[in-house]
Amino acid sequence: MAKVIVDFDLCESNGMCEAFAPDVFEIDDDDYLLVEDPTVTDENRDRVEQAVAGCPKAALRIEE
Repeated sequence: MAKVIVDFDLCESNGMCEAFAPDVFEIDDDDYLLVEDPTVTDENRDRVEQAVAGCPKAALRIEE
């Protein structure tokens, strides 16, 4: 099963991923990225792929 991986050394928690896939990503009250559910499913794959492609720091990837 595929899952989304975050490189927290690169992540700046700017929220682009949350904009694409709010069911997967969330920026908490302290401005840190949380991954609500790292599972990439048929239902969310398009949104997760957009989040990965839209990350300005290339901190996201999908691991098959």
